[in-house]
Amino acid sequence: MNVIDRKLIVEAEKGLSLTPKPFDKIAANLGITPEDAIIRLQKLQENGVIRRFGVSLRPDGVGINANALVAWKVPEKRVGKVSLYFSEHEEVSHCYEREVVPHEWEYNLYTVMHAPERSAIEEMVVKFSEETALTDYVILYSNRNLKELKKC
Repeated sequence: MNVIDRKLIVEAEKGLSLTPKPFDKIAANLGITPEDAIIRLQKLQENGVIRRFGVSLRPDGVGINANALVAWKVPEKRVGKVSLYFSEHEEVSHCYEREVVPHEWEYNLYTVMHAPERSAIEEMVVKFSEETALTDYVILYSNRNLKELKKC
């Protein structure tokens, strides 16, 4: 990887424009052709320097203003079935199991949920609780977007 490749990665991390030729501006900034930029990025991906290209949305930009981690206390023998149930809902972006800390933190199944408002999350959690007969849970709301924090 050379200086141009490093600069290309920095430019690509800033995001691509939603245009028919998104690499034109990046290439112009680096003094290379768009084709060269694409070839370099492909090689960086093939070599494992870049894992993937993906979309990163600002949740509030698409109407998602409430985000929460919901920790559930689920009997061990029900974790598989309950996690499948949670995962079937589009409001749930993540569902995973973690070990409990006896006498400190007894929750073992976590769902990450997104909705336009907190009330929608609360309604969904009540629905999940009723449909799974799970009554021991805690809702932890996020109050800032950690991906937008500046790196030290």
